[in-house]
Amino acid sequence: MAKMRAVDAAVRVLEKEGVNCAFGVPGAAINPFYSAMKARGSIRHILARHVEAASHMAEGYTRAVAGNIGVCIGTSGPAGTDMITGLYSAQADSIPILCITGQAPRSRLYKEDFQAVDIESISKPVTKWSVTVREAALVPMVFQQAFHLMRSGRPGPVLIDLPIDVQIAEIEFDEDTYEPLAVYKPKATKKQIAKSLEMLNASERPLIVSGGGVINADASDLLTEFAEITGIPVIPTLMGWGTIPDDHKLMAGMCGLQTSHRYGNASMLASDFVFGIGNRWANRHTGSVEVYTAGRKFVHIDIEPTQIGRVFGPDLGIVSDAGAALELLVEAARELKAAGTLKDRSAWAAECLDRKQRMQRKSHFDNVPLKPQRVYEEMNAAFGRDTTYVTTIGLSQIAGAQFLRVYEPRNWINCGQAGPLGWTLPAALGVRAARPDANIVALSGDYDFQFMIEELAAGAQHKLPYMHVVVNNSYLGLIRQAQRGFQMDFEVSLAFENVNFDESDGTQAGYGVDHVAVAEGLGCKAIRVKSPNEFQDAFARAKEMMEEFQVPVVVEFILERVTNIAMGTEINNVNEFEEVLDLQPESVPAE
Repeated sequence: MAKMRAVDAAVRVLEKEGVNCAFGVPGAAINPFYSAMKARGSIRHILARHVEAASHMAEGYTRAVAGNIGVCIGTSGPAGTDMITGLYSAQADSIPILCITGQAPRSRLYKEDFQAVDIESISKPVTKWSVTVREAALVPMVFQQAFHLMRSGRPGPVLIDLPIDVQIAEIEFDEDTYEPLAVYKPKATKKQIAKSLEMLNASERPLIVSGGGVINADASDLLTEFAEITGIPVIPTLMGWGTIPDDHKLMAGMCGLQTSHRYGNASMLASDFVFGIGNRWANRHTGSVEVYTAGRKFVHIDIEPTQIGRVFGPDLGIVSDAGAALELLVEAARELKAAGTLKDRSAWAAECLDRKQRMQRKSHFDNVPLKPQRVYEEMNAAFGRDTTYVTTIGLSQIAGAQFLRVYEPRNWINCGQAGPLGWTLPAALGVRAARPDANIVALSGDYDFQFMIEELAAGAQHKLPYMHVVVNNSYLGLIRQAQRGFQMDFEVSLAFENVNFDESDGTQAGYGVDHVAVAEGLGCKAIRVKSPNEFQDAFARAKEMMEEFQVPVVVEFILERVTNIAMGTEINNVNEFEEVLDLQPESVPAE
């Protein structure tokens, strides 16, 4: 046992739990914690320009690598309230992050002290646990419990609030005997697995819906193996994209109202059985329950008991970690195949593959200003299979999901449910901190990019290079498209005549913010692209700049002001707006 300040014990617990990087903004009420980090020198700290951004950096850090837990730190009062959006985003997508906030002294709580707020109560709805530690001796075990909760069951975020007098109080702590608590994850039984495969075998046109829980469980290889043994096509959710490679013959496309493929929706509508694994039946995936469930049976496997039946009642629900369930599913499917009792799905799989090859959206447009579809076509050509995309919400994300290609788990890093604007840039910095050698490409519309554009300075200061593709139509594009239903275009244009623009060809006139100038002013590099023949050269130059300067590089594409992206009210009622390509079989390239 050794005597030390409570914050010194807390930092030692972070070390024992595997933390070596944190994101945050220091301040008076959290300075003792920062002094403990400085004294140890074991945790890299990345200084954000906004505390909300620090929480999104922590999210990106967690999402990038299996087993990671991102940590964000802030002072009392507004630092905690700034983190709420990050906590909400993490909670919604089952992402464990630890937020640590400073607090006024215990004697000043509830007395309207400067920057004192009841952050424990404010954050409870968007965390697995939120606690203000009122006894210094509790600090090490509160941190231990935080990691136990974040990793057990459905993962999620925790907030620990530390009054400044608690931080500096001396306690006894034995770091030599400290061990992380065992993690609890529910596991399917063999009886449940046997029943699910019996139901599967009774169907004619089954699909697997693979969700983010498969990625959280680091079980994508098992998912692909299960699909290959059974011969069943896979529909990944947006959060599960990458659990099976996009060019795998059993990858049947995504289903949904927005981030979906034509062939994915068509195959879902043709199916009679759906095996959901680690997914939550999000409404952007399902549309109305009546259309989505009509004519098909469902098995639903999820780690969280209250997810089973939350959106609709499945025919069989199984509470289990996706990895544990898939281990049993693979084992049982192998036994059925060896016994010759597994139904042949080759004709159904071929039907789904045929749809995938034929039902394409057109992407090759030569227009100037650019059509967004062409940007994604060129991104597919320029970036390799190992590219990691980071994005949030908007027409940029929706069109990106429709046209880009993802081949590995954790190579599509996206906040699925909350979708806060500004998330992309700080999340990309968190991904870079977690994966120094990854090929990272962020994707933003102009409004998402402007929300937390100041974080480019953090990327420049801390040498966190990545490529940020900005598709600029100078509009709140998704809201503008949604306003069509109200016959209006109101307060969604970002365009204005920027007095600092003096471009002879006039193509930038009226597009408002000079993103290139802002990015360069924040210590980064930037390229503006206006015509299709500039694409590949711009991407190549951006890669060279990243390597040479080790800073974020922005590649801005000037789009036509209005392009409506395919979406609809139901999976059987998607308005394509633009041309689609129903290719004939003889014109379809072989897989």
